[in-house]
Amino acid sequence: MSRFFPGRRRFADLSEQEVLALAISSEEDDAYTYSDYAETLRKDYPDTAKVFEAMAAQERGHATSLTREYERRFGPHVPLIRRESIAGYYHRRPVWVVANLGIERIRAEVGRMEDESANFYLQAQKKASDPGTRALLESLYRTELQHEEIAGSLADRYLPVDKRTEENEKARRQFVLTWVQPGLAGLMDGSVSTLAPIFATAFATENSHTTLLVGLAAAVGAGISMGFTEAVHDDGVISGRGSPIKRGIASGVMTAVGGLGHALPYLIPQFWTATAIAIAVVFVELWAIAFIQNHYMETPFWRSVMQVVLGGALVLAAGIFIGGS
Repeated sequence: MSRFFPGRRRFADLSEQEVLALAISSEEDDAYTYSDYAETLRKDYPDTAKVFEAMAAQERGHATSLTREYERRFGPHVPLIRRESIAGYYHRRPVWVVANLGIERIRAEVGRMEDESANFYLQAQKKASDPGTRALLESLYRTELQHEEIAGSLADRYLPVDKRTEENEKARRQFVLTWVQPGLAGLMDGSVSTLAPIFATAFATENSHTTLLVGLAAAVGAGISMGFTEAVHDDGVISGRGSPIKRGIASGVMTAVGGLGHALPYLIPQFWTATAIAIAVVFVELWAIAFIQNHYMETPFWRSVMQVVLGGALVLAAGIFIGGS
């Protein structure tokens, strides 16, 4: 037993028979994982789904080879040894977690999986006393080590350049619709709409603490409002904008961030120092919004500047004027 992982065994304590059993269950689990990725991607990325189906078939082939070797050495009964029962052994992230991060993240996860499998077979070879078993483990080590070449050959077969480009562009558009667009709308709303009340309060009271409280209330309130509005007004089915929960989170969080950016400087007790920093933060926020609009929404840069920076500066001036009256 592992001292630090009660109920789990160390890989170093496994027998050769147990290592083979672990390898079989690991390959079977990876086959299911690739099949799950294929099923998850089938609707939006059918060509990439074919790549994962082929990789799942390869993993099942590995499991079959290992099972035959096990039966040759130890008989027909293969004990069930799962990777989670082994202390320090690699684990796989749940498919539903990685699938939410986009197609490029899934492809990177597959590379990590194959690297970890290769390292397992490298260590497993050291426990093999039988020449046939050692040769099989060596072969599987080299196969897993060449995951990029294998995945590349499968991609060439099922995912030619034009299809890969099409899928990458579709993933980018979905990312923009689900995360960037609502997040940008939230950042604009939070940065601009809170300017007038925060700076009106600042110049009316010349008190950092009071201004901070108003700023926090305005930012958090606006974040909650924008988040709920984004989440409930469009379920994303017809518009194709993706999960309303994701969009609501993006919009709500970025709205709050936009307001907090020029509210938090009022943590500084010295009013004029805090105000100077807050005004500087405002212009950084506005230029950042203009950049994001240009980069992701393909809005001409100077049009973004006129819409966001000039508009925000006018709102800031209005807040200062009203507060100082």
